[in-house]
Amino acid sequence: MRYAGLYFCICVDVTDNNLAYLEAIHNFVEVLNEYFHNVCELDLVFNFYKVYTVVDEMFLAGEIRETSQTKVLKQLLMLQSLE
Repeated sequence: MRYAGLYFCICVDVTDNNLAYLEAIHNFVEVLNEYFHNVCELDLVFNFYKVYTVVDEMFLAGEIRETSQTKVLKQLLMLQSLE
């Protein structure tokens, strides 16, 4: 999937809903785009630890944990204030 000039791929079990995971990727990239203010490849390379934090907030053990962009961004901003 290509979004914001970036390519994303995800492995999904054959019994899982592919459309749900496409929506999850879209949601993930929208959160990245909002968090980094127009995300680009360099944001991901130089801030990979922040990207992992976003992944941790949105997914748990490979399953979708949170779908609310507002909640994820609020949590990320709270964690950023602790740095």
